[in-house]
Amino acid sequence: MNYHHLLYFWLVAREGSLARASTELRLAQSTVSKQIHQFEDVLGHKLFCKSGRQLALTESGQVVFRYADEIFGLGREMLDTLRDRPVGKPLRVTIGIADVVPKLVAERVIAPALALPEPVRLVCLEDSPVRLLGKLALHELDVILTDAPANPNVKVRAFSHLLGESSIGFFGRPEFLSKLRKGFPASLSGAPMLLPTDDTMLRRSIDQWFDANGVHPDVIGEFEDGALLKVFGYRGVGVFPASMAVAHEVEQQYKVKLIGVASNVSERLYAVTVERRIKHPAVVAISEAARTVVFGMDERPKRPLSRQGRGAIVGTRQPRQST
Repeated sequence: MNYHHLLYFWLVAREGSLARASTELRLAQSTVSKQIHQFEDVLGHKLFCKSGRQLALTESGQVVFRYADEIFGLGREMLDTLRDRPVGKPLRVTIGIADVVPKLVAERVIAPALALPEPVRLVCLEDSPVRLLGKLALHELDVILTDAPANPNVKVRAFSHLLGESSIGFFGRPEFLSKLRKGFPASLSGAPMLLPTDDTMLRRSIDQWFDANGVHPDVIGEFEDGALLKVFGYRGVGVFPASMAVAHEVEQQYKVKLIGVASNVSERLYAVTVERRIKHPAVVAISEAARTVVFGMDERPKRPLSRQGRGAIVGTRQPRQST
């Protein structure tokens, strides 16, 4: 399709007159008329009909005009955006959330974008980190929130920005507290435990921590879905691990209490972008809030992390660890 023909048609339909459209285009009326006839031949539909001395849109012409109006409207919006001019529409930010990122953490990190002075429209997509990187490369995403730096084996030019790191705590219903808080972590031996499945880095890090501390819990359940794991914890089935960055939310939502914090077991959150320096206003707000508010809330002293303890829920092909 010749988009010059589409433009000529759109201007004639908008102006309601071949003469006025020709004046705006600085072309002879005969030239514009000829181009529109060629456009009609390509489409196989008549776009205009005579209504007295005026041109009126046919039914097909009305359909084409609606599409043309949207196409050229988007073109104007693109230019306004590139010129940093307001376009009268909400600032759109499309965020890819890796399926291993706990949802309470994601919500805490993303929420500050909605507090910007200008209206913001969030679009959140969840998928594996590898597939999200593919979408980022195609500029379908503004940022990816994930638990690990971009996989260097994936041929995508991307930059990983560390937003924060949080230790992992064990939580349980109040009835567990009297027995398990005293003598933690040894007290977890024999305790009913709810854990992520064993193909995740978080589970492997927790298992290593159990071994290092001589802890042998009674594993009642293993879950791909972190939210379902916590629901079982809410039901009092067992104790479960969760990020200390959202400890308050976990306690409030699932009616549980912190039993103790696992040393050398942590999770990190990264923002992955195609830019070395983050520029999108909403992504800047997300990054600043994550560093200063979300991960800054964990005020309990942190012990130095072992090599195994760093990036405790890293992975590119993990099942979901939602909250």
